[in-house]
Amino acid sequence: MSGADGRLAILGGGAWGTALACVARRTGRPVRLWGRNAEAAAAINAGRGNPDYLPDIDLPKGIEATTDLAHALDGAAAALIVVPAQAVRDAAGAMAPHVPDGLPVALCAKGVERESFKLMTEVAAEALPQARLAVLSGPTFAAEVARGLPTAVTLAAADRAAAQILRAALASERFRPYLSDDPVGAEVAGAAKNVIAIACGVAWGLGLGENARAALLTRGLAEIGRIARALGGDPRTMAGLAGLGDLTLTAGSRTSRNTSFGYELGRGAQAQAVLGGRRGVTEGFWTAQAIVGLAERAGVEDLPIIRAVADVLAGRITTGEAMQDLLSRPVGEEGL
Repeated sequence: MSGADGRLAILGGGAWGTALACVARRTGRPVRLWGRNAEAAAAINAGRGNPDYLPDIDLPKGIEATTDLAHALDGAAAALIVVPAQAVRDAAGAMAPHVPDGLPVALCAKGVERESFKLMTEVAAEALPQARLAVLSGPTFAAEVARGLPTAVTLAAADRAAAQILRAALASERFRPYLSDDPVGAEVAGAAKNVIAIACGVAWGLGLGENARAALLTRGLAEIGRIARALGGDPRTMAGLAGLGDLTLTAGSRTSRNTSFGYELGRGAQAQAVLGGRRGVTEGFWTAQAIVGLAERAGVEDLPIIRAVADVLAGRITTGEAMQDLLSRPVGEEGL
């Protein structure tokens, strides 16, 4: 890995950014973790962990936390952008003066920009054109990763050499990045699965049973595949870690922010009331309408589950009406 000491810069001091700092540090690599919260940075540097986002988890020694973006990137051999999806453009723009030509940069947020309907790689390419971009996605709960429990992910990039550099910074027995040349498919799957997970949570909250949730998950994966294929992605990615793997984890557990959010909606809670009580970002809420816009731009119309979630979150229909609409649709052919 190039750079003076192979240092990895991680931009984003929340649960996922901190967990990835743990992953890199366990490989023996120097790590600088950037975040805006000076108190959180001080706690990490003092060996007290990140209690706001990863309570009761001891972090590996040697993670250097900082609020100075230039310092975080100084001499870095590669970087990870681990801020929420709607903040990626600002983060990439702020990084740009400190990023040398050809630096490998992995995008770790799962979402679509709300205003432009662009994927994270499109956003980052505009704000950070000198970087060699990759996508890190797959079935990951941050707390499990931070604890060192076994995890496998997809690391997707058109530039395979950049992906290999990033893999070298993260790979271990307990964290296994599998390379892919389909960043579009990985991005679409990572963003859209959060919306499908909300639908699965709604069904859970409405008491519709396990069969209904399995049907939503499976037919939801077909919708994701339609979007990915229309954008030039590889349908086979839907069967991998970034597709089925991530969707199964996210939609199958109320530990997931998106599924638990949908569950509360199904039980009658209002979206803003649920979001207001959370520290972390529920990406599916911000992504639902953007996914619809992205799909329409690509000419994809047949997205009943994703559209139903977008309509619920926009207040156009209730959760009960959404499920009734889905159940009353004509029964068609199975397949993508």
